[in-house]
Amino acid sequence: MKKKRTQESQLQYELGTCLKQNNLTKAISLYDSALSQNLRLSSHHFNAILHLCSSSDSLSSPTKALALENGFRVFHHMQSHNIPQTEATITQVARLSAAKNDPDYAFELIKSMKNKGVLPKLRTYSPALFGFCENLRVEEAYAVEEHMRGNGVRLEEAEVCALLRVSAELGREEKVYEYLHKLREVVRGVSEEVALVVEKWFRGEKAAEVGVEGWDVGKMKDERERCGGGWHGKGWLGKGNWEVKKVKIGDSGGCFGCRERLVGVDVDCGETKRFAQSIASLAMEREVKSDFKSFMEWIDNHADYEAIIDGANIGLYQQNFADGGFSISQLEAVVMELYNRNKKWPLVVLHNKRLRAFQGSPSNQKLLEEWLAQGTLYATPSGSNDDWYWLYAAVKFKCLLVTNDEMRDHIFELLGSSFFLQWKERHQVHYTFFKGVPNLKMPPTYSILIQGSRGLVELTKTEDK
Repeated sequence: MKKKRTQESQLQYELGTCLKQNNLTKAISLYDSALSQNLRLSSHHFNAILHLCSSSDSLSSPTKALALENGFRVFHHMQSHNIPQTEATITQVARLSAAKNDPDYAFELIKSMKNKGVLPKLRTYSPALFGFCENLRVEEAYAVEEHMRGNGVRLEEAEVCALLRVSAELGREEKVYEYLHKLREVVRGVSEEVALVVEKWFRGEKAAEVGVEGWDVGKMKDERERCGGGWHGKGWLGKGNWEVKKVKIGDSGGCFGCRERLVGVDVDCGETKRFAQSIASLAMEREVKSDFKSFMEWIDNHADYEAIIDGANIGLYQQNFADGGFSISQLEAVVMELYNRNKKWPLVVLHNKRLRAFQGSPSNQKLLEEWLAQGTLYATPSGSNDDWYWLYAAVKFKCLLVTNDEMRDHIFELLGSSFFLQWKERHQVHYTFFKGVPNLKMPPTYSILIQGSRGLVELTKTEDK
């Protein structure tokens, strides 16, 4: 026998239908009817109505007044009756506030969330941030971004674009530089909207006025390397009018406009160091602490490597056939390919149980002894997960990592690093084999993101005479 719905659950069902049909008028009628019947309303009921009131369709001209009036009426009811407010509640009321051209109230709502034990998301901040930017209230917009940083919320392209636009319009050159840098951190190829904002800034008078005329070229080079390449982060260099034009980039990264070359941009040194520490901390929580600590000490006592090899991934590549097993010949071929490229031995990280494969013949045994003697092989202990070891080594040495493992497993999710994909782009080497010969697919020669000139800034600026 089907259980009969309560009046409250029936209301929730009907509000869900209103959401599907985007029927604001019917939702308000249901709400008023529920009030007249003294139904016990929950956050779910209120949020459903607020969602309809704050939708872009409801805030269009014909229904905007109705949506604003009833949206705030519902929210004030929640407040007066101490109905718990969720992140969705605050986000929706923030949107209503922005539609009312009151970003101040939207920001105050966000600042009150901490006392409610509710964490804001990017969507919670966006109405206040966009509202302040549209009204050219730049200091308030910067305050919103600072509050976002304090809660670990990262800007995305639309938010950076808004901050970049208002900073450029008000001639805040230091902020324009800052947001260009943040833009390169969050997007690869920029949208047309962002490109227009950037072009407008560089064609303007203010852009021609700012900048220092004397700088230490060596220091700028060092800063670029410290920041991962492609950017020095020290502000505007050189005065004069900028030459703004659209150009093509060659396959190797050469710019057909300024004749400079785009570089492969890496994670900066500070982030890389913190990344390695994060991997080590997680590994020692899940591995035998003494085992991983021994590996870290071994790494510190050995020369720098230019490549780390995920031995199991290569040895087991395409070995899922009847007589397949661990292929030492594939592993040796990759080792020799890397050695022939740069005359330095790579480091093979391989689980201890895989060493048995070397014991089948005298030649394999000799190869094992040679690799161990020259530091080409590190065998991880029984019971360990060798993923932690090869990843830590590759990050620690800031070198290449040869593996087809896309690193989507649980242990990699634990890292939660927003720059993990950028690190993989610059360091992971994929491979295939053709008749036993490895074909290594090296990282791309350049990164698709905003970059500064490697040489003097005059190369991209037309100097005033």
